[in-house]
Amino acid sequence: MTMNSTVALEGGTTAPSTDGAPQPTFTPAPKPQSDGRSFAIASFVIGLASIVSGWTLVAPVVGLILGVLALRRETPERTLALWGVWMNAAILALVAIMLVFGIGLLIFGLMAGTIY
Repeated sequence: MTMNSTVALEGGTTAPSTDGAPQPTFTPAPKPQSDGRSFAIASFVIGLASIVSGWTLVAPVVGLILGVLALRRETPERTLALWGVWMNAAILALVAIMLVFGIGLLIFGLMAGTIY
């Protein structure tokens, strides 16, 4: 004679029991919410700090990467991520222009100093 009873499980669900022993059911753990919100905020803050304090190379690169990651994760803070990307890209462009201009002046100065 087999007993067909139900066993109450965690969360209010039940599983049929054929021999009186409870049948375990496993539910996967919930996926952590990584919506990129913190990446968007960090990109925006790094962009502002780069403009205000004049950080030159490392900070805008990090801010640009964080902003792109936030946009790829379809964050609800899309506006902050876009502002962060634009500010960091603008600072990187200014650094590149200044670097080219500075190297040009250095070369011109070295050449002008050798010719009398």
